Amino acid sequence: MATCPECDAEIEVDEYDVDKGDLLSCPECGSNLEVTGLTPLELDVASDEDDEEEEVEKEVAEVGEDLELEEDEETEEEEDWDE
Repeated sequence: MATCPECDAEIEVDEYDVDKGDLLSCPECGSNLEVTGLTPLELDVASDEDDEEEEVEKEVAEVGEDLELEEDEETEEEEDWDE
């Protein structure tokens, strides 16, 4: 048995049927919940998928910027060799 962190409703979940990171829905309030602990069974409000997508997009953009900087540095080194 676990408790919804949003509405405090008791949620019947078999600890052997879930893994850490699994997503569940509260039957009382409809909140999306994530299994954060198994012994004892703990639930937390699941993060928004939109938030996760934004974080991934930011990381990709940062990696892209790093790659562009590296390419610029390589181009400058090649120009030095040509002179």
